[in-house]
Amino acid sequence: MNNVVDVKTVDSAAMQSLKTWGWVSYLLHLIVAVAAVVPSAQASIVLLVIALVIDLVKRSDAQGTWQQSHFSWRIRSVIWAGVLYVITAPLWILFLVPGWIAWTIISIWFLYRIVRGMLAMNKDQAIHG
Repeated sequence: MNNVVDVKTVDSAAMQSLKTWGWVSYLLHLIVAVAAVVPSAQASIVLLVIALVIDLVKRSDAQGTWQQSHFSWRIRSVIWAGVLYVITAPLWILFLVPGWIAWTIISIWFLYRIVRGMLAMNKDQAIHG
């Protein structure tokens, strides 16, 4: 088995640019995540779409760097949260309280993933999980 890892050499300016884009994306995700948890807070889905587009566009630039894991982490977080919201949406229609409970749990999970990613990025570490 070959244990060689292909690591892309990226200059410091490119790494800083990726990190800046990563922080922009994390902050947009954080605004949406906090608004999902805090009652009566309103954040536009447009912010989440903008963050997702940033992640999709910049992920290829981060290929082979520790920051690639952050772009993938945010993309997976949005996709999983979206799928879970869609799956649990009928609970809102059929039973208000279970729907509220399910969406609260999903929102807290999403907030947790964003904060966990931000903490790892602040330490210049890849995120795993």
